[in-house]
Amino acid sequence: MLPAKKTSKTRTRTRRSHQALKAINLSVCKKCSNPKLPHAACSNCGYVNSTISLKVAKTEEA
Repeated sequence: MLPAKKTSKTRTRTRRSHQALKAINLSVCKKCSNPKLPHAACSNCGYVNSTISLKVAKTEEA
């Protein structure tokens, strides 16, 4: 069975409005000022909070 009427652009776009990609929310590391994900360890220095700090392995390129 075919649709009785054409679906308008507005109706289609309204239905798909929640499918848009959302920007990643980045925060600043308090120790080295690099961008990082909130509630996660910094990839540069390994800082999480004042009581937790992880050791990050540095790879040398040469």
